[in-house]
Amino acid sequence: MKLTAIIKKGEKQYIALCPEVDVVSQGKTIEEALRNLKEAVSLHIEVMGLPEGVSNQEPFVTSIEVADDATTPAIVG
Repeated sequence: MKLTAIIKKGEKQYIALCPEVDVVSQGKTIEEALRNLKEAVSLHIEVMGLPEGVSNQEPFVTSIEVADDATTPAIVG
């Protein structure tokens, strides 16, 4: 089964996230972060099962660019 892995460089380690099952792991290298994420996701699915709605469809992930001076709008409520 193919799931999404998102990796970001943290201050000291790489952070890996699988959004379909909301699991996060880390590692000193990208490879270690991915290996740790695979293990964590496998254990999560083994214990909790696969969340409803998760399918084998190929995910589409892209990035967007915003101006560096972009600010977060105020939340009015």
